[in-house]
Amino acid sequence: MFRKVLIANRGEIAVRIIRACRDLDISPIAVYSEPDRAALHVRLADEAYLLGSAPSSESYLAIDKVIDLAQRSRAEAIHPGYGFLSENPRFAEACAAAGIVMIGPSAKSMRTMGSKTGARSVLRTSGVRVVPGTYRALINLEEALIEARQVGYPVMLKAAAGGGGKGMRLVRDEARMRSDFESAGSEALGAFGDGSIYLEKCILRPRHVEIQVMADACGNAVYLGERECSLQRRHQKVIEECPSPLLDEALRRQMGEAALNVVRAAGYVNAGTVEFLMDDERNFYFLEMNTRLQVEHPVTEAVTGIDLVQEQFRIASGEPLSVRQEDVSLRGWAIECRIYAEDPERNFLPSPGVIRKLVEPQGPGVRVDSGVYQGWEVPIHYDPLIAKLVTHGSDRMQAIARMKRAIGEYEIHGIRTNLGFFAGVLSDPEFVAGRLSTGFIEEFMKRRGTAPALSQGDAEAYAVAAALAYADASPQFEPAKRNAWRSGLKSHHQGTKTPRFLK
Repeated sequence: MFRKVLIANRGEIAVRIIRACRDLDISPIAVYSEPDRAALHVRLADEAYLLGSAPSSESYLAIDKVIDLAQRSRAEAIHPGYGFLSENPRFAEACAAAGIVMIGPSAKSMRTMGSKTGARSVLRTSGVRVVPGTYRALINLEEALIEARQVGYPVMLKAAAGGGGKGMRLVRDEARMRSDFESAGSEALGAFGDGSIYLEKCILRPRHVEIQVMADACGNAVYLGERECSLQRRHQKVIEECPSPLLDEALRRQMGEAALNVVRAAGYVNAGTVEFLMDDERNFYFLEMNTRLQVEHPVTEAVTGIDLVQEQFRIASGEPLSVRQEDVSLRGWAIECRIYAEDPERNFLPSPGVIRKLVEPQGPGVRVDSGVYQGWEVPIHYDPLIAKLVTHGSDRMQAIARMKRAIGEYEIHGIRTNLGFFAGVLSDPEFVAGRLSTGFIEEFMKRRGTAPALSQGDAEAYAVAAALAYADASPQFEPAKRNAWRSGLKSHHQGTKTPRFLK
């Protein structure tokens, strides 16, 4: 096993990897940008080194700097987490050239599966069904028009070199193809440095179900159940759960075997995720493979009892998988909510700022993977994900109940978050019934409509509440005056429930 590992990432995933290092008696080394100088992952590591200024291109994406710091700190391996360099084959090659183990798949596997068109081509003869569409990048608009007519509208234009919704457009008819083709290519070029676009048939209101896979260098591979990832906003997942309400054991086995066929076709080693789209008749089609650890890996850990990050370390150090397929079983149900510093009432705009107060939920079946602390200033330069809230129960209803309790206990003051949004989703009858699709969030927002106007009395109460929140964070306000305001507000609302943050 490694003695020292450099974590080439930030935020909650860097903290998560540091904790896995501690469990394995590995010394964790952090890197950071200027805005992250006092970040939680820096505080928790044994050593920490400055990469550069705020832009990712000058810090977390700077391959030469990361390799140099790994060599200077005598790290034997680098864990890239997710995002940043985690799916960059040039980084994997740079690690190999420097004699440093990259904890992840090979550069060849990354190239094979990282190109969406390349992955589709590899799987044509593997027996894995793919969504109908093109198997290479489109040459020009004219070819896009021809292919779309053959596949049939609506179609999806997608970036061949990336994911996360960048360079993706839903084209409902031919009239929109020119503008959508140009905008998708331009966005893909800006996000990934590659403007290549391919085309797929659009499956209306699909389910998005993914299979977690692990493979070692000894020829062993397993699938660790599925994750339901249909609840998405702008093609980004926001709530995930394991298992899926849609699957039974027979379908789970079918999808798991299909995922292992993808692993074999790619010669894949380490942790990965094979993603599928499912139609109304429960037919499933290969979508893509993420050649890294997923954001939502904790729900799989909760249900299988397998620490995926520790398993990554073991595989990268040359050990075989610690489990066989017959050892894998799903126990209970887990749900994850991605907590973002964003304002749901302003179209989910990022909400950077100082966290004035932080109270994280506790109790049975609750896990918080957080990258922040009270007093930390959430920077504007990076993805606004600040924590992942995970609950586990004996069944789906208990997992939902525990998530609602946990959200009620969670307090984050000083910035806006999407906690209230999740509280609404979890109480939605369609969600509770498990009637999910990738269009669920949009439909939920329409069902929710505009928030009701406050009464005069409520408006006054919330105005006082706002003043109290400011006063609590301002030392110049005497405690006696703050307490008098509280007493007045509670008297005003006698017999009614006061806002949670005033209790």
